[in-house]
Amino acid sequence: MAKITVSPELLNQVAYANYYSPHSVLGPHSDGEDVTIRTVRHMAQSVTIVTEHGDFPAEHEQDGVWVAVIPHAEVEDYRVKVTYGDQEVLGDDPYRFLPTLGEMDTYLISEGRHERLWDVLGAHLKEYQGPLGVVKGVAFAVWAPNAQAVKVVGDFNFWDGSGCAMRSLGASGVWELFIPGVEIGARYKYDIKGPDGNWRQKADPMARATEIPPATASVVTDQFHTWNDAEWMEQRATNVDTHPIHTQPMSIYECHIGSWREGYGYRDLAEHLVPYVKEMGFTHVEFMPVAEHPYGPSWGYQCTSYYAPTARFGTPDDFRYLVDALHQNGIGVILDWVPAHFPKDDWALAGFDGTALYEDPDPQRGQHPDWGTLVFNYGRREVKNFLVANALYWMEEFHIDGLRVDAVASMLYLDYSRKEGQWHPNQYGGRENLEAIALLQEVTATCYRVCPGTVMIAEESTAWPGVTQPTSEGGLGFGFKWNMGWMNDTLRYLAEDPVNRKWHHNELTFSLVYAFSENFVLPLSHDEVVHGKGSLLSKMPGDYWRQLAGLRLLFAYQWTHPGKQLIFMGSEFGQGAEWNSGASLDWWHLDIPEHQGIRQLVTDLNHLYASNPALWCDDYRGFEWIEPSDADHNLITYLRRSVAESDPSGIESGHLLAVVANFSGNPHDPFRVGLPFAGQWDEVLNTDAEVYGGSGVGNLGQVTAEEIPWNNRPCSVSLRIPPLGVVILRPAEDNPYRPR
Repeated sequence: MAKITVSPELLNQVAYANYYSPHSVLGPHSDGEDVTIRTVRHMAQSVTIVTEHGDFPAEHEQDGVWVAVIPHAEVEDYRVKVTYGDQEVLGDDPYRFLPTLGEMDTYLISEGRHERLWDVLGAHLKEYQGPLGVVKGVAFAVWAPNAQAVKVVGDFNFWDGSGCAMRSLGASGVWELFIPGVEIGARYKYDIKGPDGNWRQKADPMARATEIPPATASVVTDQFHTWNDAEWMEQRATNVDTHPIHTQPMSIYECHIGSWREGYGYRDLAEHLVPYVKEMGFTHVEFMPVAEHPYGPSWGYQCTSYYAPTARFGTPDDFRYLVDALHQNGIGVILDWVPAHFPKDDWALAGFDGTALYEDPDPQRGQHPDWGTLVFNYGRREVKNFLVANALYWMEEFHIDGLRVDAVASMLYLDYSRKEGQWHPNQYGGRENLEAIALLQEVTATCYRVCPGTVMIAEESTAWPGVTQPTSEGGLGFGFKWNMGWMNDTLRYLAEDPVNRKWHHNELTFSLVYAFSENFVLPLSHDEVVHGKGSLLSKMPGDYWRQLAGLRLLFAYQWTHPGKQLIFMGSEFGQGAEWNSGASLDWWHLDIPEHQGIRQLVTDLNHLYASNPALWCDDYRGFEWIEPSDADHNLITYLRRSVAESDPSGIESGHLLAVVANFSGNPHDPFRVGLPFAGQWDEVLNTDAEVYGGSGVGNLGQVTAEEIPWNNRPCSVSLRIPPLGVVILRPAEDNPYRPR
């Protein structure tokens, strides 16, 4: 018997995990008659190869490499018995297994087209059956195309990867290794030797679980949750054509998991948050980023592990449990997603294989001046694949119903937050980031194709055209865009004392000039209640009563304005203090009747909204001004109507609302408002009602419109309009003038 020889230089490289193809030396190799088996076992006193044909002692060859020759042309299975002092260890050999990625996988990765990238990269439990029994372990795979060598280190090998060198799978840039005996919960990283010869320990970019920060290791995990939201998921997929989401009610409660109630995890939220938002009538919860992030005060907007729900609040299955609970209670889940930038932590994505791999290598494109972070290389196929697959991952593996894409404007413009000389134009001489545009178009189109019924929402703060136009028509393909203009104009207007508002009336009405150019969400988000901006309540001028009234007015205006609505947690009960991400909301406010009144108003607005298609089924055809120009009274009036082919008037079944919004600090009594027809109209909501903490100026629940032309309408009604209040009218069921 003769062993297959290997040069001393190569053995030295293999012994210390410096070789790109360890499997070509280690493991079993046949010469047609016998099998030579090599294994790395540093510090061993003896090594024996155990096969179904018997035990074969190995000899120490060099630098901790042991070799044995088995007198058989084939060895299907074997174990390695190692003696360290007086301890004997029997284990399996990582180098006897075939690659766990197929040729199609590596081809798709190279092409940037592997839509289920998480199934093949990262750490995955595997099980093999052989003559000596079942072998369980974990297959590791990582993309590091510029590495000279890669090894897996973890608590299963005492963070010494000399016996866990990975093999390169050629031009794909993927490195792979199956390690027997590794189990769920094992902590690991990749030790990567870059082109400069330096080793860097890196967390797995495709890790599906992590340690609890500030610890930074990746963690082996798997999915065990049994979903119980089949009805929700089926309706989501089948409604996409008959009931597209922009024609359905959408009232969003934005939530920061760590501070809704301090100390709560995912399962606690399933118990407490779910009934809370359900009772209040919200249709969706939007979670600020859940992907793992090292720095808590970044609120998740500086992600390091894009495929792992943060371990701060539980396991990935715990997060699935929360999503499942929301779905079972009829509530959709939107997740903030951050493809615009990532942090520079040296153990994460930055300089991953010793080169600018995930980040753009161009320093004028690869660094974000505002946030001190790195910008993805959107033009690289594999990086684009990483992001597109990540969007799909949250939808496929966690049943997420939509992604709100953060900081889209920073992606679209090459000169975003950059001065002259700090950026250079694209190939056509423009300021548009063509590669980022292509990424956004691909991710929206792919998500809608693979996960029908989901929605993509852009936080885009400029006048970029076609954000919600289909990609087939040259648009970015989003379902909705945050209406930052409405938010800024409205809050700026409301910050003015009512006596000055007549001079700023256009700030109140300007949003209707462009309200139908895109599908909009009206956001009053976390960004408006931090960094010294104060709470929504504190933005309102005047004394405490007027601040509360102003907040009620704002919410009623928001709920009746064209577009879907979003408010940040705590706003629903009028939290007085600015949001503190390190502490719970000020729930004690709900012990105060006036704040309980704010919460009741939001609840009633949600239920009125959901039950009146006039407010959500067709924004473009469903809005009409009654009087937009009454700046002297700080007053606007408008109609919201549902429009259907069978009901062009929009007033069948009560699907017509008249909204009277008084931004003045004084009541208007009496005040005449034009209406489309006479008869009885119900006062279905009055923000000044005493139950909401108001003064009770109202119309006793019903008014009668007369055939007196007003505001270019054939009829009108005389109203008592409360100060800083909104009155919403709906045709009464017994109105004799109402078309049937």
